[in-house]
Amino acid sequence: MPSPSYLLFAFLNTLHLAAWAAPSGIPSQTYLGQQALSDILNRAAPIAGVDTGCSKSAKTCDWMAKFPDSTLLVHMNLPGTHDTSTWNYSDATQASLERYTGDIGPANAYRCQEHSILQSLNEGIRVFDLRFAYNPGNNTLGFYHSAALLSPTTRMEDVFFGLYNWLDNHPTEAVLVSVNHESGTGTPETTAMYDQLYNIFNAPLAQRYWVQVNGTLGTLGEARGKLTLLQRFDYSLLPPNDNKRIGIPLDPAHWTDNAKVIELVYNVAKHQVAFIEDFYDISRDLPAGSGAAAYVDAKYNAVVAHLTNATRTDLNPNQLYISFASAAFIEDSPPMTPQIFALGNGTEVLGMNQRLLPWLKARKGQRFGVIMFDFYDAVPGLVEAAIGL
Repeated sequence: MPSPSYLLFAFLNTLHLAAWAAPSGIPSQTYLGQQALSDILNRAAPIAGVDTGCSKSAKTCDWMAKFPDSTLLVHMNLPGTHDTSTWNYSDATQASLERYTGDIGPANAYRCQEHSILQSLNEGIRVFDLRFAYNPGNNTLGFYHSAALLSPTTRMEDVFFGLYNWLDNHPTEAVLVSVNHESGTGTPETTAMYDQLYNIFNAPLAQRYWVQVNGTLGTLGEARGKLTLLQRFDYSLLPPNDNKRIGIPLDPAHWTDNAKVIELVYNVAKHQVAFIEDFYDISRDLPAGSGAAAYVDAKYNAVVAHLTNATRTDLNPNQLYISFASAAFIEDSPPMTPQIFALGNGTEVLGMNQRLLPWLKARKGQRFGVIMFDFYDAVPGLVEAAIGL
């Protein structure tokens, strides 16, 4: 694992930043590195947040340290966040970006999180769902949730740099990053965009921090201190080049839309399959006006059925399971927001997170796989229960 100083100087070289005089008593290269780190992390902050650290006594900070290197990632319980980048999205954010997006409806239809990426890492989250498209008006890749632009200035590389920096401070941990092109943003999906994405993953610095394996999930030891790519996009617009492609190809063409059970083969030769629950638009199964209790029940039943399959030792014990405990906004009366799905309506209806907490606790020690949450932080103990701590 390279040192933090190597990370800074390697990244500086890629940016061709100019040096300047350092204050008296501080070596110029050290000062340059400190200033560059601050500038990059500040630019990343609208998406990545700020790392305020965590107590070493916290169970969630470096929880993977207790697992042996030989542990297969498909055997682990990995809590994640769905539409990770939305944590900073608000009415004010939406209003400030309306010149790019136009009127796209209420902000609470798009927000799915309250805690930032870096804070979530300290709180035990190890899987992130990042949705990208072009930043408006420039040739950089940024982050969206559907039509909602989340920051017009933060680049994909900036957020990844924040993750690299966190991993340098937590070398026992492994992080999975799902990267998905977000349609409906009004920005073009072009060969140039995918060429840029390909180059981001193959930059010299990225090669040190991303697991350099294509098409298979290995052990925790192989993934420690690194990012593993869950590739929810394809390179069909680019010429074939298999030599430098990394990650687990979860082909969007075979990711069945709004399905309770998706069976997606990501490695034919090794018979590796991802079993995925991504039942997000509950309104397709229920009539308008069904009410919060019925909507949450339908989602909860789909998630628990999928998680139950993940716990079974006689059913695909060596395959990858991914369950989305999240759901999309339903324009009903009253409307169902992602927050109501996750946390209930504040009165008689409990949300997904309150209902899943005792279910997970009762099955401590069993395999759940990856669980993608909305607003995980609002229910104390949920992440620990998902991990099995």
